[in-house]
Amino acid sequence: MFQNLLFLFGCIPEITKDCQDMTNASSTYLGIAAGAAIGGIVSWWVYYRQKKIAEIQDLTLNRIKEYDENHDVVLKKIQDLDSRHEESLNKIFELTKKIDSLVEKQRTIESKSTNTEE
Repeated sequence: MFQNLLFLFGCIPEITKDCQDMTNASSTYLGIAAGAAIGGIVSWWVYYRQKKIAEIQDLTLNRIKEYDENHDVVLKKIQDLDSRHEESLNKIFELTKKIDSLVEKQRTIESKSTNTEE
């Protein structure tokens, strides 16, 4: 049956026995078969490489997303710390003003007391 099918397309002496040589036709058929085989292999290789690269890119994008989320959390914590720091500084400045006011009052009292004694 295989030989009958080959007779429809011409004789390929490299494959079949007892056939009339049709070198141009047989070369064409072998070239088509070899080209299809090589094309299939190259296509499979390109597909495999692209699939592998896509998986690596997905992994990298997921890591970047995780880093971005962690960055947002850390930034929020830094902002909270900064606001607490500002509150603490404001309280320290208020205490400093109160202490300066008390010291000034104490000086005024001492000054009056010294002037009264003289």
